[in-house]
Amino acid sequence: MSEADRPGRSTGSKIVRFAVVGLANTAIDLASFYLMLKLHVPPLPANVGAWFIAVTFSFVANGFWSFERNQAVRLHDAFLRFVSLGALISLGVSSLSIALFAGIAGVWPAKIGGVLVAAVLNFLAARWSIEGRLLK
Repeated sequence: MSEADRPGRSTGSKIVRFAVVGLANTAIDLASFYLMLKLHVPPLPANVGAWFIAVTFSFVANGFWSFERNQAVRLHDAFLRFVSLGALISLGVSSLSIALFAGIAGVWPAKIGGVLVAAVLNFLAARWSIEGRLLK
């Protein structure tokens, strides 16, 4: 059976795979953030650096395992969509969370809260950027 003839993954399967990649991605993000803080990088720049490392891993893992990449969308364009949406969602939400709540709750609770909020939004963004669709 050729790849084109194979039935696509169910949305449930995509959600599970996305969650597995998300857990690994979160670990990469938090570990990178921790290392940058240990290197005395201020929290907001450390967040940007950790995000870029994590988003690159996430695109590769989700593009080749979680979703069925739309071959009509060039890989370069898919990556730009993924990074752009990731910047708006995950980087924006986590940075805003750090900026607003680090002084109140501490850097780590603010970072983790931002990661959790962004995870829900990132599923739809990843699906659109990799598969070229939001629903179904």
